[in-house]
Amino acid sequence: MTIELAVIGGTGLYNFPGLQNVEKRTLDTPYGAPSDAVTLGDINGKRVAFLARHASGHSIPPHRINYRANVWALHSLGATRIVGVNAVGGIREDMGPRTLIVPDQLIDYTHGRYTSFCDADGAKVEHVDMTEPYRPVLRAALLAAAKRAGIAVIDGGCHGITQGPRLETAAEVQRLRRDGCDLVGMTSMPEAALARELQIDYACLAMVANWAAGCGGQAEIKEPEVFEHLKHTAAQLPAIVSAMLA
Repeated sequence: MTIELAVIGGTGLYNFPGLQNVEKRTLDTPYGAPSDAVTLGDINGKRVAFLARHASGHSIPPHRINYRANVWALHSLGATRIVGVNAVGGIREDMGPRTLIVPDQLIDYTHGRYTSFCDADGAKVEHVDMTEPYRPVLRAALLAAAKRAGIAVIDGGCHGITQGPRLETAAEVQRLRRDGCDLVGMTSMPEAALARELQIDYACLAMVANWAAGCGGQAEIKEPEVFEHLKHTAAQLPAIVSAMLA
């Protein structure tokens, strides 16, 4: 059966509830093993693939994720659309905890990650266009699905992607704000670029887990609050995906 949509789950999203006819696929790729087995299941009679980016026990930090293996594994199953779900910190005043965002731009501050499939001797070099890093057609589908499901989602925003796994300093967040970032996460790159190289439509659904450092009048970021916010927002994902596949 054709995979209609692949979802890569971030922090706080390690499984996808509500799937029917579930099976697990343990895959290998030319780039090593992906973060976890891929879960396949049906929503509204359509096949969905789910992969936990950090593994089911949240054992892989952002800078050690095998992004190439993850994207390649979904590609090998025939996925042509990927929604990356990312836990983020809110910078812009209307992007507080429990907000959902479908960003339209990104700035990559990561380093030392494998960012391309074009690294073998003699391999064809792909200079992919990243003017719109998140595919507009898939962004539009996400936004329309959220509206049909009655779930509030912010349309647009610039996503700054930092190295992790530590959180940012208040001064670093101020720099991100000056650069034009509205939210900050750690995992949307190189995921978006790798998907583009394989001609996979990719969009991000960002779940705000906390105010970024120094924002929102918050003195410090407390982990229990972060996971409580993520639990609330992650619970809305199945309704959005179901509306996408209706």
